[in-house]
Order: sequence, then C-alpha cells, then structure tokens
Amino acid sequence: MSTLTIEPLVGNYLRRSPKLYENTKTTPHFFLNYCRRPQLSRKATLRFCNSGRRRTLPLRASSTDAAVLDTSEKSDVVLTETFSLKRPQRAEGKIAIRLDKGKDEENWHLSLGCTVPGKWILHWGVHYTGDVGSEWDQPPPEMRPSGSIAIKDYAIETPLKGETLQEVKIDISSKWSIAAINFVLKDEETGDWYQHKGRDFKIPLTDYLEDDANTVGGKEGSGIWPGFHFLLRNAYRPLGQLSNILLKPEAAPSKEESSSNDGPSVKNRRLEGFYEEHFIGKETIVDNTLSVSVKQCPETAKNILYIDTDLPGDVILHWGVCKDDAKRWELPAMPYPAETVVFKNKALRTLLQRKEGGNGSSGQFTLDGGLSGFVFAVKLDDDTWLNCKGNDFYIPLSSSKHQSSTIHLEERKQNEESNSSKIVNSSPEENQTVSVYTDDIIKEIRNLVSDISSEKSRKTKSKEIQETILQEIEKLAAEAYSIFRSSSPAMSKIVVSEAEVSQADVKVSSGTGTGFEILCQGFNWESHKSGRWYKEMHEKAAELSALGFTVIWLPPPTDSVSPEGYMPTDLYNLNSRYGSFDELKVTVKKFHEVGIKVLGDVVLNHRCASERNQNGIWNIFGGRLNWDERAVVSDDPHFQGRGNKSSGDNFHAAPNIDHSQDFVRKDIKEWLLWLREEIGYDGWRLDFVRGFWGGYVKDYLEATEPYFAVGEYWDSLIYTYGEMDHNQDAHRQRIVDWINATNGTAGAFDVTTKGILHSAIGRCEYWRLSDQKGRPPGVVGWWPSRAVTFIENHDTGSTQGHWRFPGGKEMQGYAYILTHPGTPSVFFDHIFSGNRSEIGNLISLRKRNKIHCRSTVEITKAERDVYAAVIDDKVAVKIGPGHYEPPNGHQRWKMAAEGNDYKVWELS
Repeated sequence: MSTLTIEPLVGNYLRRSPKLYENTKTTPHFFLNYCRRPQLSRKATLRFCNSGRRRTLPLRASSTDAAVLDTSEKSDVVLTETFSLKRPQRAEGKIAIRLDKGKDEENWHLSLGCTVPGKWILHWGVHYTGDVGSEWDQPPPEMRPSGSIAIKDYAIETPLKGETLQEVKIDISSKWSIAAINFVLKDEETGDWYQHKGRDFKIPLTDYLEDDANTVGGKEGSGIWPGFHFLLRNAYRPLGQLSNILLKPEAAPSKEESSSNDGPSVKNRRLEGFYEEHFIGKETIVDNTLSVSVKQCPETAKNILYIDTDLPGDVILHWGVCKDDAKRWELPAMPYPAETVVFKNKALRTLLQRKEGGNGSSGQFTLDGGLSGFVFAVKLDDDTWLNCKGNDFYIPLSSSKHQSSTIHLEERKQNEESNSSKIVNSSPEENQTVSVYTDDIIKEIRNLVSDISSEKSRKTKSKEIQETILQEIEKLAAEAYSIFRSSSPAMSKIVVSEAEVSQADVKVSSGTGTGFEILCQGFNWESHKSGRWYKEMHEKAAELSALGFTVIWLPPPTDSVSPEGYMPTDLYNLNSRYGSFDELKVTVKKFHEVGIKVLGDVVLNHRCASERNQNGIWNIFGGRLNWDERAVVSDDPHFQGRGNKSSGDNFHAAPNIDHSQDFVRKDIKEWLLWLREEIGYDGWRLDFVRGFWGGYVKDYLEATEPYFAVGEYWDSLIYTYGEMDHNQDAHRQRIVDWINATNGTAGAFDVTTKGILHSAIGRCEYWRLSDQKGRPPGVVGWWPSRAVTFIENHDTGSTQGHWRFPGGKEMQGYAYILTHPGTPSVFFDHIFSGNRSEIGNLISLRKRNKIHCRSTVEITKAERDVYAAVIDDKVAVKIGPGHYEPPNGHQRWKMAAEGNDYKVWELS
C-alpha cells in the first residue's frame, strides 16, 4: 500500500486587540493547546490562544462502508485518555447609554449598562466647563455612586451591578458645571478595555465642547450628533481638510461667520435626553472534554478506538495513522468509517455522529494491528481547530507504548529545520553564512567611513567622537577578519577584550550612544490626563536610576490637537497636557542629575494647521514657524499642498510636511537645536519615520549630534493565510533599509523581534526565535547596534492595546531582550505594575556582565516549547515551558534570575 507523509496540522495565530467591534456573524479563529499529565486514565489541560484564519478545502461527507467491529467483552481496554478542552466562544451584547431628565432641568440621570457576561468596571471622569488643561478630572464626591474608588487624581472606577444587564447610575447636577463625561469599560476578569472607535466614550452635556468622533448621545436637532464631525474652536485646532470633509453642511460656518469670529459660532440649546446602544463582543472560554479509549480484539488483532466528546455542533476528526516511531502521517487501509472523506490524499476527515439528545458526538475507528499510533486534530468549523501546542494529538497503539503510558507528540517539520541550524558548526553552508554575515559588517564599516570622511563631519564632529568612530571601524574590521579565519562562522563572535569594554563605557558614537544603553519609555497613552506628568516623572527619576536605566524617552513636548501630543501645532509652544515648559526643563535637569540621558519625542512627519487658505483648506501654520502650502506635500489630496511629492507614506489625518524644501529643513534643524539647548534633550525618538526619506533624518542628526536617536519604522509582518511566516527577512530588511538611509546615524525599533516574540511565546512556537542561519530572527540578528528591542509601548499596550503582548508572559519577553544584544527598551506600565523587581534583577544582570548592543549570541536550543541561548559566553537564558540547563563542563553556571517560564544563569 502506498503511503503519504504530511506535516502535522498546526493552528494559526494572530493577536487581536480587545476592541469594541460591531456585531457580525463572523466568528474569530482559534486553536487550543494542551499539556499532558500521563496516568492510567489521564487528563490533559488545554490552553487557549487566539488564531488567524486557516484555508482548507470544503468538507464533503461520503457514505463509504463502515469498518466497525462490535466491542464485545473479549476486547481488552488497553488505554484511556481524557482531555480537558477549553473552547473559545464568542459572547455578544451591547453597551446601553441612557440620559434622562430628573425632577427638573437642573438634574439628570445617566445610566450605563452592559449585557455581555463579565465583571465590568466603569472607568470614568469628567471635563469641567472652562477647563482646557485636562479632559479628565474626578467628579464631585456627591456624584460618585456607591462602591466607587479614586484612580490617582483624574478618574473614578465604579463596578457595574446586575444579572442580565449590569449597570450603574450616575446623578448629574448643573451646579457642578460639568461639560462632558468621559468613560471606558474595563472587563476586570481579563483586563481588557472597551472603547468607542479606538478612543474614550464622551458624553457632552453642554455646547462648550466640540463634537468629536468619540461623542455619543444626541438626536437630530439637539446639537449632539453621533458620528464623525467636529465643531471647530481655538482650544482644539482642526486636523486640516479632514474637518471640512467630516463637517455636517449645516454645522459649517458661513464666510461671514468665519471672518468675524475666531471659530465657528455655537448655537445655544437645551440638554435633551437620549438612549443609545453600541454592540460589543468578547471571547469567553467554555470547558469541554474529549475521551479516547483503545481496545484490542484478540481474535482479529485489530485496534478499536472509541472517541467521545461533549463538544457542541458538528465535530470533524482530521486523522491519520503512524507506522513507526518517525510518527509520519499516513492513510490507513480501507474501509473507512461512515461520513469520512480523504483530504488532499494526505489525511482523513470523519464527521463524528451526534449523540441522542444532541449533547456531544462520538465515533468508532477500527485499525489494523501493527500500527505505531493514531494521530489527529479536531476541526469544529473552518476557523476553529483543537490541537496540541501547535502539534497533533498522538495516541500510541503498540502494546509496549501502552505499558509506558507515554503520549508522543508529533514535532513540526519546521522545528526540525530550526534545530538543524542551531549547532554552531554543523551547517554545510558555512561559506554562504560567512558571506551573508560579513556583508552586514562591511556595510556598517562603509557607513562609518562615509560618516567620518565627509567634509561636514570633519567640521562638526569633535576629535573625541571621530576617534570613537575610528575605534568602532577597527573593531568591526577585526570581527570580519576573525570570521573568515574561524572554522565555525555561523555564530561568529565579536571579539572585545575586557579593556576595550571598560573603555567603551565612556566613548560615545553620535546617535547610537555607547552600546550599553538601557532605555525606559517614560509614559503611556493615559499619562497626559493627570496634567502634571512632568512632575510625576521628576519624582520617579531617582527610582529609575536605581533600577539601572541610562536613557529615558519622554512624551511629545509640543502643543497638540490631540492631548497625547502626536498632532503638533506650534512647535515652539512647549506648554502641553503633560505640563509646562518650565516643568519639563526642571524634569530633564533632574534626570541628568541622577545620570540618565533624556530623549525628546519629536513628530517631524506632519503638523496641524491653524488657519485655512483661500480655498478653505487647513494648510496655513501659525506660531514661530508660520509655513504655508509650500511646506505641505503635493500628493495628499486632503490638504492641497504646493510642495513636492512625498518621499514616504502619507499620514492622512494631518498635513504631511515636505522635507525636500530647504526652508523646512532649515527651520526643523533650528528647532531641534533649540530643544537641545533650551530643554537639554540628549537625543530623539522620531515618530512615524515611514513618512519621509531617511536621508533627511541623517541631515537633522548631523546638525544636532544627538547622544542617541531611534526611529519608529512601523510595518506589518509577513503572513500567509493568517499565519505568520517563519522567514521575516523581507520585513526586517525594510527597517534596515531605513537605518541605512540615515547612514546609520539612528537606530530603529525592532518591530520584527516584537512580532516574532508574540507568536513564539503566545503560541508556544519557540522555534521561531532562530532564523534559517541560526541567528536571532529580527533586526537584532542583522544590525544589532542599531536595533532597539521592545515588547510594548504606548500604542501596542496601555489602554490602546493595538498589539498587546501575550498577557501574563511579559517577563519572558524581557528575559529575552534584556539578555540579548541590541538596545532594550522597557515600557513604563510594566515597571510599575508588579514586574519592577524582576525587571530590575534582569537589568542588574545585564550591567554586571557588560552585555552590550553587539554582544554575541549562540542559540543552543530552538524547539517547540523552549528557546535557549548563551550570550558572550557569560550569560545563559531559557524561555518557554520546556527544559534546558546550560552544560557544566569547564564552566560553572549559577542561577541568576527565574520566573514564569524563564531562567537566566551566569558564570559563577
């Protein structure tokens, strides 16, 4: 009989942010993992992960002859397995918002409810009339429902109560002068936040505030409109032509009104009651079981498998058999059970039979003797699969294996490929590896030579900095030479003596620091709401220094349409929602006193206009840099710029700046120099650098000579049918291309490494952490001195949660980036939310072992459930639930750090 080999079935995974979404019939995609506990009647626990879409052929049931034997008393039960399944189930419901008038026009009642099961918390605050400093403040004590608790000095959290409808009621009085109520819903069981179109819900109570995309509540004629439009006023500068598109015709001011007023007129109206519903959905976990019993018939020597489950609906078994210990999928001999079809000549699919009463399904499978095992996965629908940690369930059939009571798991073929490249000198492609690796070094040398040899560099760079660059070139050249001479080049090491390391502590390369930096992102998406963030960071400076941070990244300092600072208006106005100009200056000085460098978050790609041009388009800028349409790119139709075409991707919410204009570059360089001199910034975090050519960044950095600079080049990773590809070279190449365009004067956030860590840790696929050459798979594997590694920031985490790191597994991510080369960046929320001690321990370990941005990595294990590596021959790290211990030969290792699924050792 001919046999066919297939790769084991693996579920797909794609992180989904816990967002408010419309009620549709589309079901999220999932796979399930389990951990085995061997015993006579064994049970296994499955762990839940969210999954991307799997493309399969449609299932067609067939009516072939059943191969079923009666399980008579002469059959012996040799194995019973019971698996505990945790199945995802989507729960849908609504958020209900009602505003009713009380006993008179001065008193009102607000009711907020949710029909989705969960432990819901209302996180809310108020905006007082006339307060332009903060949109969030705490309400008066008499307004707070029972059970409310204060969150710092700007918000309240109130639990919702009830059965089918959980709700909270809030009394409102006009005497409190409240302009609006802002809120988000929090599911306390999962920690997920639910917002309105990606922003806070806002319920306006007066005409004092403009309507916005996150506004809820209102009826036609009341002046409060759901949807996207803005009432323009000075406190909130418009985003440009976008406001023209989104304004209702009747809300747009006339020419006479525009010429006679600073902003549009506001109609007086009475507050009116309303009722609105917003559909939401969330995933919950439902417990089910699946049992497998194996019997052997003495008369026929056949194996009889009986599968029973309480999973609802149609349950399809995707299965095959294994004939030896290689555990390759093969088709069994015919006949097959009823309702079985052949899937791509590689496996069988059998629809299990519904039980009477509809409570679950069951099936019976008869197999020839002499088989090694029965392998399967469970398919609930086109998008939901149950399997074993990305592999397949395996039931041993031979008698010897029954006695050992061991379940063997089918390993992924891709795992085996990763493992084959993990050994330092085992690859037959040494010459190719040498060429690829040294090409990266040669490219870096050329960048440095070009940098130091330019006429402008000779004029502007100090002698000390030039000497440092020359030393860096010498080190790289020595590294390249050692690789060519080495007999094991796949994991070549950068040879740096202890003397050289100690000297590097005080040497600086402009834009890339010393190589020993440890970065802290000093804010989150909510930091502006306190109105005194600079003061709060001033108080934390000494604590952050004691933890070992050497650089801190502060939020955007300029006046901005958005309170978070990423829609700047007047670049020289540094009075923002985070604090005043003077408070910022004092805070920067404090960080310098405790030995921490400070990065300013600068938005150079776009800028919000303050006036309209003659066509009514918002592209005239105010303040000290009073640019006009010539400063705006010409290929964004929203803003009718008269500059040249964009050199990057357009950001359509605001006018994109044309950096090819000489006057624009001159003004930006003067502004950056002013920030360095007036505020004391030591370097830059550059926002949305995809929007303009990296060569302009080079120009700005050469003019300002920052200590450290890092760009945000955000790009989507590569997926095939919803599953992340193992090879992400094209993704990291785009980031490296941008760094190269800056001539290596700036680093970039290693988005590639973050994405791969998501899948590796979230799906238990740690083989992903080794690329085809046995090196780290992100930018850190190609250009480590320019890679800024991170696991979370204000966009991906915080209350935005656009791409949140797998929950509860953050320390695995930090164990990776704080022991590996590159420059690690730690998110503020993770420091002050229970992980402070563990993060501090890892930082201390990194510093005392002098791990730096070019440290060498030898990947010693990259398998399904474990990743391990040795860094600089001084530190060993293991992440994942699998086992690893560093070898104790002539070296003696001692445990230095340990936590949930990670361990770190150092030489004793």
